[in-house]
Amino acid sequence: MKDLVSTAWLAERLGEPGLVVIDASAHLPDAERNAAAEFEAAHIPRARFLDLDTFKDPSSAVPAALPTAQQFAERLSELGVNDGDQVVIYDDSAVKTSARAWFIFRLHGFAQVAILDGGLGKWRSEARPLESGRTRTGGGHVTPTAGTAAVRSKADMLANLQTATEQVLDARGTGRFTGAEPEIRPGMPSGHIPGSHNLPFGRLLKPDGTFRDEAGLRAAFKEAHIDLDQPVVTTCGSGVTASVLLFAMHLLGKDDVALYDGSWSEWGADPATPKATGTAA
Repeated sequence: MKDLVSTAWLAERLGEPGLVVIDASAHLPDAERNAAAEFEAAHIPRARFLDLDTFKDPSSAVPAALPTAQQFAERLSELGVNDGDQVVIYDDSAVKTSARAWFIFRLHGFAQVAILDGGLGKWRSEARPLESGRTRTGGGHVTPTAGTAAVRSKADMLANLQTATEQVLDARGTGRFTGAEPEIRPGMPSGHIPGSHNLPFGRLLKPDGTFRDEAGLRAAFKEAHIDLDQPVVTTCGSGVTASVLLFAMHLLGKDDVALYDGSWSEWGADPATPKATGTAA
């Protein structure tokens, strides 16, 4: 299975044994949307609802921290997923939350996972079937496993300020990055990690929400002054849209990358961390 699958590919295979479809939709608070209610109203047939908003480690000091391996295995088992299944993730979110879910799967060693290109929006636009109600789940078994995805801490990011070992790429909108627009989190300063570059995640997508082709993706990273031959760590507001950048680089065959999971919600909240405003590095 490819890392990015089309709606036509999925439509041909719905209901096949070992193929699981997961809705990873989640929304920013100001969107005033309820992902669980929307899933019950309409979803791709046989899909299971991941509940990404609660798919995190509540014991971590990092805001909205990635789930642990055990938490991952328990949630997937509850959804009826088994080791060896093929999983296709989609979303109906303005912030493309399927990429965050994809990263979590990779982090915990679940190899057969793909994103549905264009998500539920493209599926709907093609008048493909939908169903409503809750999906019956349970009875799965996923083994906690270490994956290959890399995560960076605030301490790592502070150290990188001195060594510049990794390029830092921020997926937030330009206004929040430069400080021209207020941060969406009350009381938090806007701006960015010193020395970082800016690539708003939407520039990696076509108007219909599908990913740009290889040439388009490479052009977007080049425009952001990112050298794809060198390591990159991505950041954003809370580790969601930063995952879109990671997925796009994965499509280009680049995996010497990492996610700063705390992102600006951690960095910006700490008065001791240095902060920059203005244009990108």
